[in-house]
Amino acid sequence: MRWWDLEHVLALEHALFPEDAWSAGMFWSELAHARGPGATRRYVVAEADGKIVGYAGLAAVGGLGDVQTIAVARDQWGTGLGSRLLTDLLQHATAFECDEVLLEVRVDNTRAQKLYERFGFEPIGFRRGYYQPGNVDALVMRLHVQGTET
Repeated sequence: MRWWDLEHVLALEHALFPEDAWSAGMFWSELAHARGPGATRRYVVAEADGKIVGYAGLAAVGGLGDVQTIAVARDQWGTGLGSRLLTDLLQHATAFECDEVLLEVRVDNTRAQKLYERFGFEPIGFRRGYYQPGNVDALVMRLHVQGTET
């Protein structure tokens, strides 16, 4: 993901997450940490027919990765794009030498939960009222990587 992608990323963000969409500033802040030798972020976009149809981001610090976001345009659901985006993030979690990767997912987003479970993520807890507005709980999931088990 580059700065010139943000207009299209934000349009998709608002279409998919109208109540709790990230702001341009949030994306800019994440991208500021995605380049150079000290990079701690990985952000990617997926295109089809010259149009951004998905994006994903990972933060990695101190052996811990956190999936910040994964979004796939509705007309791309069921194509495997979410799996490809998640695969990219997990490959970079390994490159960042993460021992585990965490993520939060809405408790009512069973489609995403099933994707994460296919990759080996396991539920470890809840964050009550995490998604606003609406006070929707988040399911916290974890994946051990690098062959490390705790």
